[in-house]
Amino acid sequence: MQQAFALAGLDEPTDEAVSAIIGLSLHSAVVALLEKGKAEESVVEQICAGYRDAYRASEQEIHLFTGVRETLEELRCRGYWMGVVTGKSHSGLLRVLASFELSDLFLVLRTADCTHSKPHPAMVLECMQEMGVEAAETIVVGDALFDVQMAQAAGVPCIGVSFGVAESSDLINAGAKVVVDDFTTLLDYFPPLQSSP
Repeated sequence: MQQAFALAGLDEPTDEAVSAIIGLSLHSAVVALLEKGKAEESVVEQICAGYRDAYRASEQEIHLFTGVRETLEELRCRGYWMGVVTGKSHSGLLRVLASFELSDLFLVLRTADCTHSKPHPAMVLECMQEMGVEAAETIVVGDALFDVQMAQAAGVPCIGVSFGVAESSDLINAGAKVVVDDFTTLLDYFPPLQSSP
């Protein structure tokens, strides 16, 4: 994001400002970072294009947190249906899932370019509807305040993770049920599902 602003001839936003918009759609994030009066659509689109170029160039540097693959595979073995809701574009999400060979673990995907951006509840509600599940059968796992806010707006609980963008205390204060410090600890909150007799 900082590179995109610099390429547009604008002052780079601070690390803190960029962290605060993670989870939003790209367009919404750029508008939120621009100073009042500078959010002309042509400027927003220039920054968005610069961001996309910089992000694609850095995709090779993305890596999974420790235990992600094993935890996701165990959750599937335990009978859980999983989906992804993200501020990324649909094409960007598909590239990331393919590069880590995770596509087959997720039944539903929602991105900010195909529905409302977080913290609007649409991503969660649409995934629930597509899978035929109710709020009582759904949990959002997220690392940003927007994730917690989205979950609350959808009427579902949220488990926060402390190794992303928000502080544990902020996630709890926003309404997260609990915050975990390690990805594998999520398994403590998802026991094996009982099969129907």
